[in-house]
Amino acid sequence: MKQYQSCKIYNLREMLRESYERFGDLPAFYQKEEGKYNAYTYNELYNDVNSLGVALMRRGLTGKRIIVLGENSYAWCVAYLATVCGLGVIVPVDKEIPAEELANIAKISAAGAIIYSEKYAEKAATSGRRIQKISFSEMMSLCREGDYSLESYDEYKNLSIDHDALCSLIFTSGTTGVSKGVMLSHRNICTNLEGLPHFVSLTAADTTLSVLPLHHVYECTAGFLFPISRGASIAFSEGVRYIMKNMKEINPTKMVCVPLLLETMYSKIWANIRKKGIEKKVMTVIKATNMLRPASVRMAAKRKAFAEIHESMGGRLNLIVSGGAPVDPNVLKGLRDFGFRVIQGYGLTECAPLAAANPEYAPKDHAAGVALYGGELKIINKDDDEIGEICYRGDNVMLGYYKMPEETAEVKVDGWLRTGDLGYIDEDGYLVITGRKKNVIVTANGKNIFPEELESYMLRSPYVAECVVVGIMNERRKDYDIVALVYPDYTYAKETLEEYASDSMIYERINEEVEKINS
Repeated sequence: MKQYQSCKIYNLREMLRESYERFGDLPAFYQKEEGKYNAYTYNELYNDVNSLGVALMRRGLTGKRIIVLGENSYAWCVAYLATVCGLGVIVPVDKEIPAEELANIAKISAAGAIIYSEKYAEKAATSGRRIQKISFSEMMSLCREGDYSLESYDEYKNLSIDHDALCSLIFTSGTTGVSKGVMLSHRNICTNLEGLPHFVSLTAADTTLSVLPLHHVYECTAGFLFPISRGASIAFSEGVRYIMKNMKEINPTKMVCVPLLLETMYSKIWANIRKKGIEKKVMTVIKATNMLRPASVRMAAKRKAFAEIHESMGGRLNLIVSGGAPVDPNVLKGLRDFGFRVIQGYGLTECAPLAAANPEYAPKDHAAGVALYGGELKIINKDDDEIGEICYRGDNVMLGYYKMPEETAEVKVDGWLRTGDLGYIDEDGYLVITGRKKNVIVTANGKNIFPEELESYMLRSPYVAECVVVGIMNERRKDYDIVALVYPDYTYAKETLEEYASDSMIYERINEEVEKINS
């Protein structure tokens, strides 16, 4: 199988230093400031990280836990790197977190400081009296205005890094509402950075658009640290409403996203096509270009044929990576029909985050992908259909849950992480996910029903915007009725039925979709 060039990364400080030495004058970040995108080079990033590290060290924060709270920004990334490059442990939190939960995390983690965006100053003030509070603007002043001696820089740069010790503490909320602190090390994170090049080609010529929140390990690793390790540029989107606008401004080549964004993008493309009344013409072009070989010629022809669609997304977007949940295979194929390469992967916070992904040169739309380079997948407790619980083993598996040894022992067994997800591995080694172990509905005759699988079928209907499948106990039959709770796509219904489509008309169409699935 084809692989792109990778290299050994021992820790994030070494990764940053090598990127600085190789890509110094190139832009590392683009951030919207006063109405335009400004660039921050790798030279600036390296110097700001070291300057902040010295400043935090002088404030007695060596070895401490430091919370970072705020929107995606250059300052957020500097705070993250200055902390993990030998100083202490970073604790990224959701900017939308309730104040009482922030205070709880600050107490549980024994945080020594919180670095925060001014937008969340009021919330940051509730984190605790004994915690040092540093705003993003104050932090940047420390980076730019500090008078630091060479000895101080050397002291910070020479702080010891144990690549198997805790460097990032990420709190996640489960269905019980209890927060779990996932403990990640440099080895965990760097294993991802070493493995990702085996799936995706990323170089200094690439610009990525960051649209997902950085406090999620998925965006932090794949959308921030990985591009920095490869010399690429990262542009921050101003928000979900501005993604298309920002694409035209920054002309990205790569993007990390979630299925909802992909599905919205795809539906908007077809909505515009229907509005112009050119569905048949578009389908003819798709069929004609699908016959071209090899793939490079086929995709080039599609990009030319659908140039207007590509220009609306900046004109250079050549790869979209989706994670967080399975994507409808029809959406993946549909976007590829328009000349966009799209792949999906599978991961968990406990894997920092990647466990499997589709190589961009050999994707399977129905699959989550193959194991991360150096990792292993296996299925345990299989049923008659060879479906069982997905387990993963590799150097990227977390150290454990913070102060939760019993919970850690439940999911880390003999080096294997028990994911709680269900699926199977096909003949080519690709992982196919069918659902969550705790969500399975077992009928009276022992049949396993996977709600996620049925939801994926329902969501393929253009009349369905959102769908949740549940099992409701029928006391008369003493068995579960499988029920779909559906929120219709009223926009599509009005376009295809009539402007004032009634609920009964929409219900009839959705019921027809249910009958197709049942058959």
